[in-house]
Amino acid sequence: MSLKNLNVIKTPKNLRLKLSNKKVQKLLKSFERNLNIQEAFVVAVSGGPDSLALAFLTKIYSIKYNLRCRYFIVDHKLRKESTDEARKVKKILNNFDIKAEILTWRGKKPIRNIQSLSRKKRYDLLFSKCKQLKIYNLIIGHHLDDAFENFFIRMIRGSGLKGLVSLEKNKKIASINLVRPLLDFEKKDLEFISNYVFNFFINDPSNEDTKYQRIKIRNIIREFKNNGLDKHKLFLTLKNLRKSNQALMFYVDQNKKNNSFLNKDKREILLNRDFFGHPYEVVFRSLTDILKIIGDKYNFARGKKIDIILDKIKKKTLKKDTLAGCVIKKVNHTVIITKE
Repeated sequence: MSLKNLNVIKTPKNLRLKLSNKKVQKLLKSFERNLNIQEAFVVAVSGGPDSLALAFLTKIYSIKYNLRCRYFIVDHKLRKESTDEARKVKKILNNFDIKAEILTWRGKKPIRNIQSLSRKKRYDLLFSKCKQLKIYNLIIGHHLDDAFENFFIRMIRGSGLKGLVSLEKNKKIASINLVRPLLDFEKKDLEFISNYVFNFFINDPSNEDTKYQRIKIRNIIREFKNNGLDKHKLFLTLKNLRKSNQALMFYVDQNKKNNSFLNKDKREILLNRDFFGHPYEVVFRSLTDILKIIGDKYNFARGKKIDIILDKIKKKTLKKDTLAGCVIKKVNHTVIITKE
């Protein structure tokens, strides 16, 4: 991306100067191909190197394509330093004409499952702000190393194909398009951008705390790399798994389209007998998707609970059950799903 392709008048001088670096130019071109949207967007910033690099890349992108963008920093208040850190990140971004707003997690904090609940609260705050602003694209900074970590975490949990490739470049959740344009980027490249542009990023001490499963997995991957793990082959494995997942999703979408029917008057979805006549994984995913749509929940229902419902349907013992904010009942050969 060269200067002649940018609106120089709108590009702050200190950002413009950073664009002369050849490595930055190369990473910008890759980022532009990955993002490829022409609508307003919101960017989540944490202060780590990945999110600060994302702030720079999206700012240049927004200037080039004259797009409305907003930046938000979530202060979880889980550490006493978090508020000062959020304010410092906001100040540094402001020096580059990147206007950021701090969203604060107020209320009682969890003492267990902290990372998972914090992630959910972060998304809740960001989704709420997106809807308030009527901006339906949320850009987040997950990168290649995150995809590797997620793969191993899900593998240890015994996840299926969908779980192993759950970090997707584009995913729609509760009417918001979740976009991850950095999934092909290595962390070292994002650290380079953050240091080169801002000469700053925050090191969160929780990223070294081995009481968290993700940090344990990170250390295991580091040992694998030290012992010859070829990350490019692992990336190819993830790419091939995503292709297989896309093929499976084609049949899931066909099943939902052909064998589920929306009754708008009663606000319910009807599933006919043929809906359950496909291979188990197709049926499982189809039902999971429909429950999420009707229940309007952030997370999908747990797999074991879906298994129980499908087993009852197969054995013809389902009468009326509840799951994921939905009421599921069987009437003759039809399964009816309504919001609880």
